[in-house]
Order: sequence, then structure tokens, then C-alpha cells
Amino acid sequence: MRFCLIFLWCCAAVPAWAAHAYALWGEPRYPAGFAYFAYVNPQAPRGGELRLVSNLRTSTFDKYNPFTIKGNAPAYLSSLMFDSLLVGSLDETATGYGLLAEDVQVAQDGLSATFRLRPEARFHNGKPVLAADVKHSYDTLVGPHTSPAYKTLLIDVAGVDVLDDRTVRYRFHKPNRELPLTVGGLPVFSRDWGVEDGVQGGQPKPFDQVVMDIPIGSGPYKIGPVRFGKDITYVRDPGYWAKDLNVRKGTANFDRITVKIYKDATARLEALKAGEFDLMRFFSAGDWARRVNGKKFNTGELVKGEFAHKLPSGFQSYVLNTRRPFLQDVRVREALGLALDYEWMNRQMFYGAYQRVNGLFGNTACETRGTPSPQELALMEPLRQHIPPAAFGPMTVPPRTDGDSSLRANLRRAQQLLKDAGWEVRDGALRNERGEALVLEYLDSSEVGVRVVTPWMRSLEKLGIRLRFRSVDFALYQQRLQSFDFDITSWAFQGTHNPGQEFADLFGSKAADTEDSGNFAGVKNPAVDALIDAMTSAKTEAQLLPACHALERIVAHSHYLIPQWTAVTHRMVFNAWRLARPEALPPYSTGESWAIDTWWAR
Repeated sequence: MRFCLIFLWCCAAVPAWAAHAYALWGEPRYPAGFAYFAYVNPQAPRGGELRLVSNLRTSTFDKYNPFTIKGNAPAYLSSLMFDSLLVGSLDETATGYGLLAEDVQVAQDGLSATFRLRPEARFHNGKPVLAADVKHSYDTLVGPHTSPAYKTLLIDVAGVDVLDDRTVRYRFHKPNRELPLTVGGLPVFSRDWGVEDGVQGGQPKPFDQVVMDIPIGSGPYKIGPVRFGKDITYVRDPGYWAKDLNVRKGTANFDRITVKIYKDATARLEALKAGEFDLMRFFSAGDWARRVNGKKFNTGELVKGEFAHKLPSGFQSYVLNTRRPFLQDVRVREALGLALDYEWMNRQMFYGAYQRVNGLFGNTACETRGTPSPQELALMEPLRQHIPPAAFGPMTVPPRTDGDSSLRANLRRAQQLLKDAGWEVRDGALRNERGEALVLEYLDSSEVGVRVVTPWMRSLEKLGIRLRFRSVDFALYQQRLQSFDFDITSWAFQGTHNPGQEFADLFGSKAADTEDSGNFAGVKNPAVDALIDAMTSAKTEAQLLPACHALERIVAHSHYLIPQWTAVTHRMVFNAWRLARPEALPPYSTGESWAIDTWWAR
């Protein structure tokens, strides 16, 4: 479910607004009455089929409801089946344009946003999208049966008022620059979904019992043929209400989008080479460098493409769960990071394909460098007792093992940190004063992950630390993450150009005690809470940036995360004989969404 919030997080961040759109800073790129987004082909033919492959970790599915906690919904269901009040463009970072809503107005005091729905908007069952459906969707998403991430994200929403059949007003507890975009990006679904007999007035099921009921959304696609364990096909709704709307022109060009399921990465790669599907994004540098080849590549049917983007780098990291006693000391956490030889890994395992992540806001205006500015210090000084002293100095730089640095020197520094924290090697293991050995477990959902973790495990052994690799099936992996039952795991956190309330889910104290929140590290720090509040209450970009920088310094110097790596391009293989595309990748699009939204069949 967390991935359903990507649009909200990327677009989140006094409000600037126009009737047809809402922009965080300045004016929307596209004026009222614009014809179509610049990155689409408005004459793209409609028809044919796009054959995709499901992400390995979420390949199987056991429900059609993407919003409840338990189980897995099919890939791409949310984005294909549910429209929202506003929709983002892929060539700017923080603007929402009217989709279900034809008009958005934000009150001068910032305490409400009013949306007027388009009279032509329709659900898949032919019924109009009404203000009551918008309210129902919001009330359901913040109810007891959905992920707590929604509740955290929407904590400053006071409620929703139905003003008339097609006018809905969101009320806010306090002015918050991001909330009009956040609520504007929420999925809207019919009140008939999950109602017995499928009609309004019937008895609604509790939302967690709406499992295999076909979703009733208003998006361009419906669920078509399904072969459980093999594939799911979405079929384009020929009567899609918004097919000629400017924000949808040139998009949703395929009649069918089939998502195929394979049991493992090897089967998936071989199926691509055999032409069983049309497009695949690559995250493995080894596969990209050595195994993406064969007859169909030689003939030009399959093409390798690297597409540069301007997305935030995100903060893919090893997550250290500070709920565990052994990981509560910041010196121990820093020592673990010093044992990671990234330069060797990038050279020997990743073919030099990646850049090291550092901090939370890489490749954005919020990225932090150097020492704190006077504006940052003004925010940090009142919170000094809750902030690591090092955060008042230079921003962290991940330890290196090349040039004048070496793994040996890093391990010596780690030894001293561990000694200062009360750990010494005795009887062949690193032990604390109670004689307990420092043994940790790394949790993964795939056995192939051991290859990347093994070099780190070997380095930790030199410190007397034992790191055990534990692979479990995805359902158990998800369950253990939701209950925070792990020592260390890896997570690809999404970046954003406009950080806001979503960081309360990732690092807020309340989220640390909330099952299924995004606060995997268990961060409970009043300074972090205060700076997240400063980010969300910022009225200008000049107020936002110092709060971002101060937060990034605290999180980085607290060593909750051991930064991993990121790529500056989307690596994709696509079938050039079956697919056609616009010339350029929109700068803020992921590879798959670009293809789904704007490509077409030859």
C-alpha cells in the first residue's frame, strides 16, 4: 500500500493556486485551458496490448483491495483503476491539475480546500462520481482497516464536508502547504464497492472483508481476464469518461495491459529473452551488464535503453531497528556502517553502475552539505539536548575505502567506537559487559540477497560481530516488517522534492509504536518530530529548506540507516517491434509509469 502514496509524497509541499490547478511554489507550468501535457503524443493510436512483468517481491496476489493491510494486491491496480481529484504532471514536481475535480480553491487562511467535481465523471458501473463518494473514500482510508500510513499522512485533516452533490470541502486543523495536494491525490472509489448486492442502500461489509470484490473506480482500466499465479489483464474502458480530457489526452493508449507472474528472477529474465512480455526495468547491475543479451537483441526486436531522469535519489538503506537492545547505542550503529566496503562492492559486484546514497534528500534542493547555516542553527539550538553533537558540525559523508581511506582504517575506528560503547572481543566474539555476544539477523524475502550482504558479513566478523542472513517467504517477510520483528533489513525509501507529513510516518515518534507504519528504524526523537512539524508548516520554500537540512543532519548523524546506492538512469529493455514511444522521458517519471501512461502499440 505504501507505494500507492508515491504521487502524494512526490507532490507534497503559503499555497499558490489557480482554479484549474494547485501549485506549491509559484504558478503551474500549464495554464488554464491547456490542450495536453508536453510529453505525450496526442495523436497516439489506441489499441493493442502492453505485456508487463510483476515486481518479483510482490508477484503473487490474493486480493483486489490495495488499501487494506493484509495480503497483496496485483501490480499497478491502484494507478490503473482509481482516479483522484487532482493528477500530477511528469515534467514538474509539485503541481496537481484537475482530474475528477474541475476546480480547486484553497482558503486564504489555508484551513480548507474546496473541490468541484466534473459532471461528466463516472465510475465503472456508470454512476456519477459524487461528493459523497469522495467523503466515503476519505473516511474509509482513515478508518480502522487500512494502513496507518494514511492516518499519519492525513493527521492534519479535520474532516470532509459535502456541500452539494458535486462540491466537497476538506477542512484542516492548521495551515499546511501540502494538504491540498495530498487530499487531491487520494484515490476515489464508489460507495457501491463492498456493498452486498452491489447497490447503494445494501449492507456494506467491513472494509477488511472487501477482498475479492471487483473495485469500482473511475480510472481508465478495469480488471479483465485473470489466471491466478500466472497473470492478470487490465482492459481499457472504452467509455472512460476522461479519455479526451486534457490531462488524459495521449495516455492510456493500450486496449489491454497484461501483467505476467514468474516465480523467480531467472525465469523472469529468460521469459523476457523469449519475448513473452514487452518491457522490463532492471535493478540488477549484474544482469544488465552480463545477462541481457541473446537472439532477439541481435535482431533489434529487444532493445536496451538507459533513460536519464531528475528524480530524487531516495535513501535506499540498510535499516537498523533501534527497538532491539543491541542497536540502541549510536556508536554501535556507526560501527556497523564503517564495516561496509561500498567501493569494493560497486567495483566488483555492481560494474560501477551506482552512486552512494547519503542522507534523505539527494538530488533535490533539500540535499544537505557543509556546516549548518544560521537558519538551521536557529531551529536546532532549542533542541540541542535531543540532537547528536556531531550534527552541529559538517554533514555526514559515507566512509570510503579508496584513495587515502581503507577498510582497515575504518575497522580500527569501528573497534574504538565499540570499545567506547562497552563491547570487547572475548572468547572469539564481541561481547558486552554481561557477556552477551553481538549477534544480529539480516532479514530478506529472497535468498539471492545473500550475495550482496556476504561481503559486509565478512567485514563484521573481523570485529567479532556475527550477522546471520535469514530468508523467508514474502508473506512472512511482510508480516515481520509490519510488526517490526527484525534486526536489520534493506528498504528502498522513495525520495521527494517536496518533503512533508509523510516523514512523520517514516521517522515520527508516534509512528514508531504504530504497527505497519513506515518507521522501521523505531525513531523516537522530539527533535525529529519538531523538525518534521517545521517542514509541514513552512509557508515558503525559504522556510522549508532549513528544516529539511536540519532533519537530514539529525537522521544521518544518528546512524539509523546505513546508506546504500542509487542509479541516475532508468535501465529498461523493451520490444521495439511491438511498442512505440514519445521521444523523451519526462524528467520526473519512473520507467514503468512512462510506458504505461504514454507509449502505444505499433
